[in-house]
Amino acid sequence: MLRKRLLTLLAIALLLSSVESRRGRARSRTKSKVQIGLPITGKYRDPESDQYYNNNDGAKIILASHFDLEYVLGHKIAFLCIAKGSPRPHITWFKDGVEIFAHHYLHIHEWTIGDDRVKSKIEIDPATQMDAGVYECTADNMYSIDRRSFKTDFSIAFD
Repeated sequence: MLRKRLLTLLAIALLLSSVESRRGRARSRTKSKVQIGLPITGKYRDPESDQYYNNNDGAKIILASHFDLEYVLGHKIAFLCIAKGSPRPHITWFKDGVEIFAHHYLHIHEWTIGDDRVKSKIEIDPATQMDAGVYECTADNMYSIDRRSFKTDFSIAFD
């Protein structure tokens, strides 16, 4: 009975490894310990806190990139985040929990839209293995903070 179970488990493991090898990659290369950022919502115990944190003028992300992105090494990757609020929110970008800033191959663009909206985009060109991870855009103003996260991993394209 034990031998039969072991053989069954071995067959399942072989089947799973053959599926991964057909895809040409393992399930995930990144071992990020960053918690995926979901929208900050909720009810609070006292009405004053609820009114403060759920203020209609608070920062809200109204459009963001897809949650999970697989990119090809050497190509461009981009993330978009649009937020609204009054006063206009400020958008900050993070990778694996650490704030990121523009440098020679990572560019951060930001546009104001009217009095209460801001659009921000990061572009990485060319993308490398080191760019895999969890990216997060955080919009904040004096009333609230909202955030979205994007998980990335790479694939290798063969020409």
